[in-house]
Amino acid sequence: MTSLLSAAVLGASLFSGHNADAESVQKHHDVLDVAHRGASGYAPEHTLTSYHMGDKMHGDYIEIDLQMTKDGKLIAMHDETVDRTTNGTGEVKDFTLNQIKQLDAGSWFNEKYPQYAKPMYKGLKVPTLEEIFKTFGKNKNYYIETKSPDVYPGMEEKLISLVNKYHINKDTLLVQSFSKDSLLKVHKLDPSLKLIQLLDYKKHAVLTDQDLNSYKQYATGIGPNKDFLDKAYVQKAVNGGLEIHPYTVNETADMQRLIDWGVTGMFTNFPDKLHQVIEKNKQEQNHRPVNAE
Repeated sequence: MTSLLSAAVLGASLFSGHNADAESVQKHHDVLDVAHRGASGYAPEHTLTSYHMGDKMHGDYIEIDLQMTKDGKLIAMHDETVDRTTNGTGEVKDFTLNQIKQLDAGSWFNEKYPQYAKPMYKGLKVPTLEEIFKTFGKNKNYYIETKSPDVYPGMEEKLISLVNKYHINKDTLLVQSFSKDSLLKVHKLDPSLKLIQLLDYKKHAVLTDQDLNSYKQYATGIGPNKDFLDKAYVQKAVNGGLEIHPYTVNETADMQRLIDWGVTGMFTNFPDKLHQVIEKNKQEQNHRPVNAE
């Protein structure tokens, strides 16, 4: 129910065009809980196990990074190389899907995070986007990133082809990228898809009117890194009609601060922790006197 409710709220807010007072937005909106690479704080990222865990921990969205194999198959992996999250070495684009499937995508996690290690993680496989769609179905909420699209010509066409093949619900599907060109390509191929412009700030984040208007030409929201944001930035984005989903937020204090500022969602490796913070805020809101300000 949480996923459906949040998705419905998102869908309504994306098209409402209503610029409510910032404080009102902050107090009454639902915050999307995006399971970053699945519940990647507890299980090997971008595995079906991690995605299932994120789902059970009340994540509203499954977040998927895309890379493409030598034989043109879209797989879920963050890096352009297989080195960090498998027992292999080399660039994804130089592997066929069959070769990718021979790799162990779980043992590295047990070694790096022994406090969360499980025997079942050893030998986990890298999933294809097609396998993810088959496993979770057309009505699951997917948040998909085109990673390094310049390295993989045709990535956007293949993504949309699979979305259409499996009748994925486009009302809740979100496609994100750091590449504006990739997002514009997706928009041209299917104008109905909702797009999120990822942003990576290296210093204090500033959102100008020009930035705001530029993003709104093709995107329904932005995804900035959390470290250099402030309340003014968040509320300018929201009041300007953009969704704002900062990444990657793993500490409860940061989660609460961003909610107080008015974000409409956030990425986290620990979707259960964010769910608890969101629920606590809802309970406090429900018990607040009607005339309280």
